[in-house]
Amino acid sequence: MIYLNYNNLDAETEERLLQNSKQDVEQQSGNDLKAYAIENHLDYETLLSEEAIRNLYSYQYIFNI
Repeated sequence: MIYLNYNNLDAETEERLLQNSKQDVEQQSGNDLKAYAIENHLDYETLLSEEAIRNLYSYQYIFNI
């Protein structure tokens, strides 16, 4: 779960959440994504970013108001 303060929903917080998600995706399936990117001639960073955004929807958020 991710605890967020309602007053802190700015671009910096969004970027921090995206970076955390990228790290999670790399740990879970980084090697598979690299192999897929090479096999299909795709940019690994773009693929990682797309998967990180999808991964954000699996998080549970708790807002402190």
